[in-house]
Amino acid sequence: MKLQPDRIENTSVRAHGPGWLQIGATTYRHSLLLCADGRLQAWDCASHADLNEQHFALLAQWRPELLLLGSGLRLRFVAPALLRPLIEAGIGVETMDTLAAARTYNILVAEGRRVAAALLLESDPAGLSLGPDSR
Repeated sequence: MKLQPDRIENTSVRAHGPGWLQIGATTYRHSLLLCADGRLQAWDCASHADLNEQHFALLAQWRPELLLLGSGLRLRFVAPALLRPLIEAGIGVETMDTLAAARTYNILVAEGRRVAAALLLESDPAGLSLGPDSR
């Protein structure tokens, strides 16, 4: 029997909650782009209503086989026209709320898939403090 260690990437989401994600030892409170090949960068988008075609153009250049779109605190779909760069590049898109997208991303990374995630982190609409250090 051959045993192989689980793949744990630097861009795995280690913890999450509404309005925050922890990747490695760093907690982020802004939207992020992650890629299974180790790329991690801020995603300049504060709300679902702000999304436009340029928000997806960089991801088309990354060329993952699948993009997981975390749409924020709840599931919201993006107009297909905004996804044009991804569609033209032959990249599949799955939309779910951000926390579900983060969990799914980790599973697919562990399987060795060429996946990317665009995770929209919105501030709490009720103005409550969010995150692991808000207790």
